Amino acid sequence: MQFKRGKASGEAIQAGGGWVKDELPIVDGVVASIPAKALEQLAKRPDVAFVSPNRKVHSTMDYSNPTVGADIARSLGFDGTGIGVAVIDSGVSNPPDLASRVVYSESFISLSANERYGHGTHVAGIIAGIGKDSNQKYLGIAPGANIVNLRVLDDSGGGRDSDVIKAIDRAIALKSQYNIRVINLSLGRPVFESYTLDPLCQAVERAWAAGIVVVTAAGNEGRNNSFGTHGYDTIAAPGNDPYVITVGAMKTEGTLSKGDDLIASYSSKGPTAFDHFVKPDIVAPGNRIVSVSTPGVSILETAVPSNMVGTSYFKLSGTSMAAPMVSGAAALLLQKDPSLTPDQVKARLMKSASKSFPTVSTFLDPVTGMTYISQYDIFTIGAGYLDIPAALANTDAAIGSALSPTAVYNTITGKVQVVTASAAVWGDTAVWGATAVWGANVFLSGNAAVWGDSAVWGDAAVWGDAAVWGDAAVWGDAAVWGDATTVLSEN
Repeated sequence: MQFKRGKASGEAIQAGGGWVKDELPIVDGVVASIPAKALEQLAKRPDVAFVSPNRKVHSTMDYSNPTVGADIARSLGFDGTGIGVAVIDSGVSNPPDLASRVVYSESFISLSANERYGHGTHVAGIIAGIGKDSNQKYLGIAPGANIVNLRVLDDSGGGRDSDVIKAIDRAIALKSQYNIRVINLSLGRPVFESYTLDPLCQAVERAWAAGIVVVTAAGNEGRNNSFGTHGYDTIAAPGNDPYVITVGAMKTEGTLSKGDDLIASYSSKGPTAFDHFVKPDIVAPGNRIVSVSTPGVSILETAVPSNMVGTSYFKLSGTSMAAPMVSGAAALLLQKDPSLTPDQVKARLMKSASKSFPTVSTFLDPVTGMTYISQYDIFTIGAGYLDIPAALANTDAAIGSALSPTAVYNTITGKVQVVTASAAVWGDTAVWGATAVWGANVFLSGNAAVWGDSAVWGDAAVWGDAAVWGDAAVWGDAAVWGDATTVLSEN
């Protein structure tokens, strides 16, 4: 309750049967407990300026849960119970928020499975954190799911294709024992060849064929304009594979509503190099996400102490944080209907995704002064914004594969057209028509600087010299943090 300046009085509150719990001098107000029947008369008093509820305030993870509808899913009884999610990352430690959720751990590098970096634990917390150290304030999307911890990244967030492939293979082998139905890959590397030749892509396809949904981060190269493509053609492997669910990052803008959310300018865009698939498939919250840390152990915590939230949580940004949102959502769908195939999960998530976006948005980097312009086309936001309740409610039958379609650029008309595989689920236009899945922007008109550029539509990639990246190196794609230049977080 706020009073007119100089008029504050607890007597009126007491007369109405209430009491003052705390003083708020900065707003000329008090925190009070007041019977509902007395509110109207108190509000009419000449010394009272305004009466409002003591509303809850939230950090970003609090915003993300309601934004994608995870809280509604829990109210319906879906929390991922019984579903195993393999987190192939930098390892997962055992803080209270995850201690009861990690059912298996193994390292494929020369370090233990119990990480020190902080990336994998953060990712696992987004999927299945139980919020023990925050009175359930920072809950994961599927807090009942089980985590299978398969470590492939070192203490700097780097790793190798071979270790990732071995971990994927192990996840397939452990599928029955731990009911692994989802693999989360918040990592990636540049694309050097067609997905048909890339061993990392072949590995994720094996998992997909084994009945495991594979969710990957799109990458954080959306600002890359090295070849004048404005971040297009920068989807990382294995997110360039047409089978997997590739996830871009959104900003929740500090509210519970989707209506004001914007794409993160760093979120990588399609089409994929060489094969020109439409990616990402979907977008989810990924900016300034609060999740689990390991106090006193996490290297990221030591490097950027300002990103700590309380004593047990840490804030990170990137498509690495968006991917586990979708992994958690997949676990919820599979809990509801265990008979769903990976293609059916992907198709339902994409069709049910929210399609309401602005046409364009801008972000001014306060450090560099650079302005980044984002267009909301299918290479930026895919099929739309993750909507868990809508996905759970969807019962459309999906027969066939849910391969991401190919984008074909018409040099005469300057438009991009989506072409789907003949055996894909999208072929049933009555249910899965392109407009129903990707919204109205299926046929894209762009400017020649982007769509007509041979760097996008040629048979090469925009990543530059492979020597810069090393031999088949993979990186946790949120190895960027801090200010808007060195960590791709956006206010």
